Amino acid sequence: MPFTPFHFGPGAVIHAIAPKQVSFLAFCAANVMIDVEPLYFMITRHDRLHQFFHTYVGATLVALATLLLFFGCRAFARHFWLPNLFGWQDLQPKQVAVGAIIGTYSHIVLDSIMHMDITPFAPFSDINPLLRIVSLSTLHWICFGAGVLALFILAVRKLINDEIAASR
Repeated sequence: MPFTPFHFGPGAVIHAIAPKQVSFLAFCAANVMIDVEPLYFMITRHDRLHQFFHTYVGATLVALATLLLFFGCRAFARHFWLPNLFGWQDLQPKQVAVGAIIGTYSHIVLDSIMHMDITPFAPFSDINPLLRIVSLSTLHWICFGAGVLALFILAVRKLINDEIAASR
């Protein structure tokens, strides 16, 4: 994806469907962490931008790093004040793990569709069976549409919850 936020649409819809099982914050954090790699290779002027962390092996390590970062921040927050933006301190480890895993693996799937320099199955294989499986514009619309669908699901859920609260 040309911008990491495009990845957030599919994550938002997954979170909207299963908010107690999937941390959207961990999903986003994992996506940003994985895209540090191409940023680094852009800055250092490498020809190949998507390397180790854009494989399923590398993505697994990024998901693990996201979970470890969460545990580290939570431990730090017990001793020092950290703002609880978006309720991150209330998240369960399973929610964070699921969000990070879905975030990294979906990142590899989406980037595999559009970037020629990705070898998602390395070091076991250099093939990328998803390359250009759909057009770039279709891929962008799918990600954008998923974000819109997520907002719709969340709005409907809020309306239902407000109706339930008002009837009590």
